[in-house]
Amino acid sequence: MTEILAVLSIAAATGLRLALPLLLIGVLSGPSLWSQVPLLAAIPPRIMVGCLVSWSLAELVLSKKQRVRRLFQSIELLLSPVVGAIAAITIVRTLKASDQWPLLVGSTLIAGVLGGVLALLIQFVQLGWLYRFNSPPLWVICGQDFLCVCLVLFAFDAPQQGGLVALLLLWLTLRTSALWRQWYLAQSDPHSPPRPPPV
Repeated sequence: MTEILAVLSIAAATGLRLALPLLLIGVLSGPSLWSQVPLLAAIPPRIMVGCLVSWSLAELVLSKKQRVRRLFQSIELLLSPVVGAIAAITIVRTLKASDQWPLLVGSTLIAGVLGGVLALLIQFVQLGWLYRFNSPPLWVICGQDFLCVCLVLFAFDAPQQGGLVALLLLWLTLRTSALWRQWYLAQSDPHSPPRPPPV
């Protein structure tokens, strides 16, 4: 159960931001850097650091500019399942290397699918909120960055707490999606009085 919560925690972090969790994984892994990370392990560390730092800065800077935020968020939506799966598999490999999680058949595949789906759901709702409010307040964006960092740290050091936060985010995501669906169905009904979109 602890290992599943760790996967949920890192997947939720990649749902909020893409490059920042991968950058933190390399930092927290010590000298091994991204050697446990699928696909990224084949890239030279210097190039990997440069790419992740650049993308992380772009997430921090461009996410605060309304003109490019929608395009940037759409790109991250497409990449989120891949990044979520990569991060989840990395956590599985890290726990196996430290003998915290015995080798199970298909465990990495299950973790990858779980991480990819959760990251996609959170990114999808973020994109919906962006179109709903156009430009979220600055404190909301900074709060997302802070929560992303905390979820990565929790995945390594406190998976129970990180998993609980991830489950809360999942509940909020599903709740928001259900409210939007109800509002859309009500708007499409000609006999229903117009209602404002859910906040």
